[in-house]
Amino acid sequence: MEEELKKKKALLVEKLGIHLESKDNLAPVEARILSYIMLTGKQGSTFEDLVSNLSASKSTVSTHLNHLQDLKKVEYFTKTGDRKKYFILNRDTILQGVNSLVNHWEEQKQLHLEIMDFKINANKALEEDTKFILDFHEDYIKFLNEATQSISKLRTNIIQKTTKF
Repeated sequence: MEEELKKKKALLVEKLGIHLESKDNLAPVEARILSYIMLTGKQGSTFEDLVSNLSASKSTVSTHLNHLQDLKKVEYFTKTGDRKKYFILNRDTILQGVNSLVNHWEEQKQLHLEIMDFKINANKALEEDTKFILDFHEDYIKFLNEATQSISKLRTNIIQKTTKF
C-alpha cells in the first residue's frame, strides 16, 4: 500500500507542479519542490528527501529552495538533536494566493465598471440598433462581487484557524 501511495504522490507532484509553473510563474523544479512539500504536510521534507525524490541535483534544489523561502512560500523547522531542516508550506502562502486573487478580481471589476460607464455614455449618442449591450458587464461584475465575497469568507476562516495555534 505504501508503494502505491508513493506512486500517486509522485504523479500528483508532477501534475501540481505543472499547474504551479504557469499559475505562480515558477521554474519547473521549483514548482515540484513546492508541490512535494505541500503533499508531505506537517512532518516536513528534508533537503535530502527533495533531492532523491525529485531526482534533481543538490545545487538545483538548494537554489530553488532558497528562492521559495525568499518568496515566503516555504519555511523550515528543526528538531531537537537533529541537524536537518524540515521544510513546510508557509501558512501565509494560501492567504497570499487568496489576496492576489481578490486584488486581481478587484482590478477586473474596476476595468469593467469603466468600460460600462463608457458604453452607457456612448449609448446616449448612438442609434438604437447600434447601442452597446451591457448585460455581459453587469453579469460579470455581479459574478466578481459574489466570488470576492465568497473567497473573503474563506480568507476569514483561514485566518481564524491559523490564529488558534
